[in-house]
Amino acid sequence: MTTREAALAWRLFEANWIPIGAMCAVVALVLMTTDFSFTLGGTAFSFGFVAVYGGFAYYNAHAPHRRDPQIVFALGATAQIVLITVVMTPMTYFAAALNFPLQDAPLDHLDRAMGLDWRAYLAFVNDHEVVRTVLTIGYGMIRWPIFIIPVALVLVRDYRRLQEFTLAFALALIVTTIVSAMVPAIGTFYHLHLTPADYPNIEPAAYLEQLRDLPPVRDGSLRHLNLLTLTGLVTFPSFHAASAVLYLWALWPVRWLRIVALVSNATMLAATPIHGGHYFVDVIAGVAVAVAGIVAARAVSRRVETLQSWAGGFTLRPWRPRQEKPSLSTS
Repeated sequence: MTTREAALAWRLFEANWIPIGAMCAVVALVLMTTDFSFTLGGTAFSFGFVAVYGGFAYYNAHAPHRRDPQIVFALGATAQIVLITVVMTPMTYFAAALNFPLQDAPLDHLDRAMGLDWRAYLAFVNDHEVVRTVLTIGYGMIRWPIFIIPVALVLVRDYRRLQEFTLAFALALIVTTIVSAMVPAIGTFYHLHLTPADYPNIEPAAYLEQLRDLPPVRDGSLRHLNLLTLTGLVTFPSFHAASAVLYLWALWPVRWLRIVALVSNATMLAATPIHGGHYFVDVIAGVAVAVAGIVAARAVSRRVETLQSWAGGFTLRPWRPRQEKPSLSTS
């Protein structure tokens, strides 16, 4: 890792605040112009966490005796990624509140047109205990990489990949939210009129949480949101599927995590149709969104690198303890 590469990563880090700032502005605008509101406790905790991590990142970046890139990027990227999820999760509620006509029938039709039988997949998972257990664990894998990726990538000093992942993550969430507003759906279980008796061995908890919140958001009865308890209201495209691709791409340079990342994210993809109540076309679309986000983030990274070739500016350097000045003695 050269000083030039660390400086490039810093420029990417600062550029990432542009889409994040735009997200925050949209959330603020919605709160000012609609009857949506946030609980005070959840808001204070969420933004306080981001402020602490981001503040320490900037302190380490600018304090003359610090500037350790591993600390700067681990803390800074974590702050940005958490802030992205904090502002974009309620955005999915704002999108659902537009109350466009549900599109479950066309999505189900697309599955059938591709020869994909969701009911058969449900029956297979329901009848195989080992498969059920693995998929249940796999679906929950969406949480830990948000904190593991910054640590893993700074350990291998791939700061550029970390900033590209952050931007791709943000772009994928933005696109997913916009598309979900235009193509809302309530999911497979409800659309196919299934009851727990049809899948007695499966508890799609994540889907049931979405099913709990989506109808009252659409009819206007749910407008006061707790940021700590929200679940994303997205069916098409699946952000679980997008996350699996983004996480795998981000962790691929970390050789000692490569196999773990491959297995865990492949399992998350396989679990998404069942535990998220997603159509197969949701998963395909989520993968496409992730790939597009990665391509866009890499393009931005190359553009920033080109600009840096003639522009100077901030640099980071490995941290070294401050040396004490020798004392002067007189005789």
